[in-house]
Amino acid sequence: MMAQSVGFTEEETALLADARFFRKKAAIAAKIRALLEATHGALRNELAGLLLVVPPDFDPQIYQLVKGEHLEHFPYQYLDCPKHFSGADKFTFRTLVWWGHHVVYALLLEGSEIGRYKRQLLGRFHQLAGRDLELSLAPSLWEWNRGEGYTLPITHDRKAQIAAVLAERSFLKVARYVPLDDPRVREGRLAQMACETFRSMHPLITP
Repeated sequence: MMAQSVGFTEEETALLADARFFRKKAAIAAKIRALLEATHGALRNELAGLLLVVPPDFDPQIYQLVKGEHLEHFPYQYLDCPKHFSGADKFTFRTLVWWGHHVVYALLLEGSEIGRYKRQLLGRFHQLAGRDLELSLAPSLWEWNRGEGYTLPITHDRKAQIAAVLAERSFLKVARYVPLDDPRVREGRLAQMACETFRSMHPLITP
């Protein structure tokens, strides 16, 4: 049986033939890579000598840089630093640049220390509240959308709501979302924002 013919619209044809578009895309990706490499260096300095509540075998030197094309059909680039995925244990700080969406700074926590993280989130709640952090409501760590049904802002008036969410959770994802048109993104200040965000999360992950 002959396959049905698939053609292109004028707009699709123009985009497909636009070499400048693809060169610009490659140039932007290279800039993002450089910014994530700089973020890695800045976060390594932040981690030096910092005492953290971490799973067994945690190594603060381990990190990862990743580039892909298909996060809900959009390109993405991210840095995991520190990066700890070992069995059920997770302790990872991710800086994700999701094209067409936002920059996300997210702490991913699961496993042996999760009970302590949850207690510290509530016990030190007002140290974490009001700092542009949001708690993921998604059923997994791998959802990167923001807003109603996806995230709950950690504000001083929401402690009871946050406590109710935590009671049902076997993992934690606390994140800060920054629009791509934010002046700090345009100025390439990803490393600075990463360090600021990581520091704002200290009450959750330090003794």
